[in-house]
Amino acid sequence: MKRVYNFSAGPSILPLPVLEEAQKELTNYHDSGMSVMELSHRSGAFTEIITQAEALLRDLMQIPENYKVLFLQGGASQQFAMVPMNLFGENGKADYVNTGSWSKKAIKEAKKYGEVNVIASSEEDNYTFIPTLNKELFSSDADYVHITTNNTIEGTSIREFPDTGDIPLVADMSSNILSEPVDVSKFGIIYAGAQKNIAPAGLTLVIIREDLIGHASDMVPTMLDYKTHSETGSLHNTPPTFAIYIAKLVFEWLKNLGGLEAMKEINESKANLLYNYIEQSDFYASPVQKDSRSIMNIPFVIPNHDVDAEFVKEAKKEGLETLKGHRSVGGMRASIYNAMPLEGVEALVDFMKRFEEKHK
Repeated sequence: MKRVYNFSAGPSILPLPVLEEAQKELTNYHDSGMSVMELSHRSGAFTEIITQAEALLRDLMQIPENYKVLFLQGGASQQFAMVPMNLFGENGKADYVNTGSWSKKAIKEAKKYGEVNVIASSEEDNYTFIPTLNKELFSSDADYVHITTNNTIEGTSIREFPDTGDIPLVADMSSNILSEPVDVSKFGIIYAGAQKNIAPAGLTLVIIREDLIGHASDMVPTMLDYKTHSETGSLHNTPPTFAIYIAKLVFEWLKNLGGLEAMKEINESKANLLYNYIEQSDFYASPVQKDSRSIMNIPFVIPNHDVDAEFVKEAKKEGLETLKGHRSVGGMRASIYNAMPLEGVEALVDFMKRFEEKHK
């Protein structure tokens, strides 16, 4: 069977060259006689893998020396708790921006550990836009400010990051990390589940400024203390070794592609192709305000036509997989992460044209 174009929001498409390289090395990694899945995480072979992975990521994202890179588990959902557990100080207060389902969950979790101020929200408008984030909004005594840079379900994205001054800015970048360059120095913590733009599910990436490590109280479990993982090079316990290996291959793929500037150009081309078609169509519509649209996750609807199920079914027959919108939003959603080739978006637009002609 030929490969399909997988528009899933996660676990999502991986670059074909990465899968082929992993396939080639699957049973015998570098003449070790073992698969990476069988290597000891204390072995020299795996030490080389995780060291190279970190070095490649630092190069791609231009991560400053005073930041630690941690390869963890638990997904971004675990970071919803780890962040307040580690960053709440004497004030026990944090500012959160509510831009979607995942930020709402992060807010709920943080409230278990301290005071949460929701300083901006688009919930009343079904999260169809990103609220303006002026510096005046932030509390002077907040321990940190939390944002979700890209909203996978709603299809919105923060295009300009707020200036929070001396207050650490914490960002959940799960669904747009590595899609374009970012200035890491603007953030105290960046975290991301790997299953969208980095690697298979099971790995969580955390980039944290060193001065934010070591402040967790004695009540914080050992595995939820950033210091534990910082001091042991992410090897306090057995890490998700195979996912880290795939991440290394993905970082190599990105570097060979030309880095994040090149990736950004490709991603914008893909997104513009789909958005432009939706804009000129009187059959499809985007529920998201133009200035807030994501280039990673693109929801679209077919107003006044009860044909969503048929669209998804017919698209699947064409090799266009997982286009059903999230149950909380409805309609359709195309997740076009880094690994989605331009040809996949072209195939989707071609199908959309034919489907529109059929149902006009």
